[in-house]
Amino acid sequence: MKKYSKLGLFKSKGRLFKEPKNRFRSDFQRDRDRIIHSGSFRRLKHKTQVFVNTIGDHYRTRMTHSIEVAQIARSISKYLGLNDDLAETLSLSHDLGHPPFGHAGEDILNECMKNHGGFDHNVQTLRIVMHLENKYIGFKGLNLTIDTLDGLIKHNGPIIEDLNRFNKINNFNKLLKKINLSKHPSLEAQIASISDNIAYNNHDIQDGITANIFSLNDLREINFFNEIYKKNKIHLKGKASNIVLFQIIRDSINLMVKDLINNTIKNIQNNKVKSIKDVYNSRFKLVSFSKHFINIENETKDFLRFKMYNNKKVLFKNNKGKKVLKFLFNKISKKPSKYFSTRNNKSTIFRQISDYISGMTDRFALNLYNKIK
Repeated sequence: MKKYSKLGLFKSKGRLFKEPKNRFRSDFQRDRDRIIHSGSFRRLKHKTQVFVNTIGDHYRTRMTHSIEVAQIARSISKYLGLNDDLAETLSLSHDLGHPPFGHAGEDILNECMKNHGGFDHNVQTLRIVMHLENKYIGFKGLNLTIDTLDGLIKHNGPIIEDLNRFNKINNFNKLLKKINLSKHPSLEAQIASISDNIAYNNHDIQDGITANIFSLNDLREINFFNEIYKKNKIHLKGKASNIVLFQIIRDSINLMVKDLINNTIKNIQNNKVKSIKDVYNSRFKLVSFSKHFINIENETKDFLRFKMYNNKKVLFKNNKGKKVLKFLFNKISKKPSKYFSTRNNKSTIFRQISDYISGMTDRFALNLYNKIK
C-alpha cells in the first residue's frame, strides 16, 4: 500500500471568520457535517440527476449521486494516505448549486440570466456555502475552511480567465487574499473531481438501462464493457439481468479506480512530488487516468451523449423542465416579493430570483408551476 500522507491536506488554513477549534472533530470533519446538515444538501434528494425523480423511485438524484461520489473519493484518498474527510466534503458539496431538472435547468436559467450575469452551478455552489445558507449567529454562509473553498472553486482545475463570474459572491475578495486561483488544487480536490466522472459515467449507464433507454447489448458496443461482460459470462449464466448489470458496473468502477490510483502514483513519482507545495505548483493534474482509460472515458461519454442524453424521452422531460423554469422566472420577475422575501443588498433582484429558483426541488418547481400557470 502506497502512503502519501505528506501530500495530503491535514492542517487547515483556517476560516474567513475565526472560530474556536473543536476538540472532538477536525476542521474538515466540521466542514463535512455543515454540508450534511444544510438545507441545500437535503434538497438534493429531490433534484434531477438525469431522470426527473417523479418518474421512478430508484433513479439517481443529485443527493444519491453525491453520496456515491463521496464513497469513491474516500476509497481512493484512504488508500493513498490522504485526507479522506476533505475528499468526502468536496464530493458531498460539489453539486449544491444545481437547479431543478439537472443540466437542462441550468441551461434555461443561464438563458434567463444572460443580461444579469448568467448562471453557473459551480459559482452557485460558492454562493450557497459563502452566503445563502444562513443559520449561524456570527456570519452568513457555512464558513467552511479556506481549503474546502479552494477545492470547490477549482473543481475543474486552476482558474486563469473569467474571474468576473465570481464578483458577486460575498467575501470573495477576502478569500482571494488566502488562495491562488492559478495554482492546482489539493490532491483531495482532484480526487473528488474525477470521482464525480467515475460515478456519473457508470451510474448513468445503469439508470439508462434500467429505464430501457438502451440495452446491455448496446453497451457492449464499447469494447471495455464487452470485455467485462465476457469475463463474467460463465458466472452470469441464468442470473437475472439486473444482477448482470450490477456486476458489470461494479467491475467497471473497480477497474477505473485501480487505473486512477496506479497512474496517480506514477505521476507523483515521475514528477518527484514531495510536498503539498509541489502539488499546487504542478504543471498538470496529478490525479488522472492512464491514456488507455482516458480513451475509455471519452468513448463512454460519447455513448451516453448519443444513446441517452439525446434520447427523445429524456429530451422531452428536459424540455418540460425548461418550460417550467422559464415560466417561473418570467412570472416571479413581475412581482418577486409575492414569492420570497427580497433582500436589500448588493445582489440584483434578478440574482435573487435566480437564487430562489435554483434552490427549488423538481417537485416544488412543478407544484408552483401548476399552481400559478
